Amino acid sequence: MTAPIHRVLLIDDQAMIGEAVRRLLADQTDVAYDFCRDWTQAVDAATAFQPTVILQDLIMPGIDGLEMVGHFRRNPATADVPIIVLSAREEPMVKARLLDAGASDYLVKLPDQVELIARIRVHSDGYRRLLERNAAFAQLEQSLAELGREREKSERLLHNILPATIAERLKNGEATIAESFSDVTVLFADLSGFTEFSEYVDPQQVVGLLDEIFSTFDHLAHAHGVEKIKTIGDAYMAVSGLPVPRPDHAEAMAVMAIGMQDAFRSVMRNRGLALELRIGMHSGPVAAGVIGRQKFTYDLWGDTVNLASRMESHGEPSRIHVSPTTRALLGDAFRFADRGEVSVKGRGTLHTFFLLGRA
Repeated sequence: MTAPIHRVLLIDDQAMIGEAVRRLLADQTDVAYDFCRDWTQAVDAATAFQPTVILQDLIMPGIDGLEMVGHFRRNPATADVPIIVLSAREEPMVKARLLDAGASDYLVKLPDQVELIARIRVHSDGYRRLLERNAAFAQLEQSLAELGREREKSERLLHNILPATIAERLKNGEATIAESFSDVTVLFADLSGFTEFSEYVDPQQVVGLLDEIFSTFDHLAHAHGVEKIKTIGDAYMAVSGLPVPRPDHAEAMAVMAIGMQDAFRSVMRNRGLALELRIGMHSGPVAAGVIGRQKFTYDLWGDTVNLASRMESHGEPSRIHVSPTTRALLGDAFRFADRGEVSVKGRGTLHTFFLLGRA
């Protein structure tokens, strides 16, 4: 059996009126009916019954019809429920005041059965459509809010893996991002002795250590305006001078490299470990761009990247090994130790240096 879709609540102090209305609606299978004689319980009765139409007597002991309409309109559960006021007389001025106060309709009691049922259906259907519309709007607002949260989450994730300007360009629809930069400084850092260390340590401890170290490096990169490119195992790669060019790219990277060594030593002291950090740097031109469709990666290519990697691998633990190009860019602002001639695969012999600190 289908549940009634029209729910009618009558508020009237006369039991005979309540019974008369019940009989008028008795053969309407799609109408549920309830009756309340005490106006002080009317709002609670309406909240419990959840009517789609309220029939209300104009005059009841202790309260005026206008005041009763106000009670219903101030209650959130009945604020929008249609109210049909029943009165013994046709009074245009009273009608106007009731409609102005929030009543929906006015009928002289006892109304004709056909007219009463017709008005109940019209007002009830309108109220049910209002509820459906409000529910649809609420669902839409919830969906939009969820969509907004997901978009914010996606944007945060995108900014976590890509430089901010590159992330914005992707959001704006650029399908291919590939550029050349004539002057940047690339850094590679590697944890000396980490491979042997990780063989004898619990995986959670290994990941926890790398997370602490690389998070510290990320903080330094952000502080110095350097872009982290990626981590590979226990290696860390960063670049200064892109995607926004800057003339002091070598100096910014040198300051970060010094900070990385200091921060790394602090982590080792706190954990009671004896690992060392080896860093290499080189300056020059690179190509940079985004690769991937499902998983984005911003990466660098070119001889500058290769030589920076060679500076790291040909360096010494706990030292910052720099190419002659980077040494020349840093000038007298920093102190260096002369490394001498180093044979570098693919480049022959280079005269390299160890960066010691600021001058």
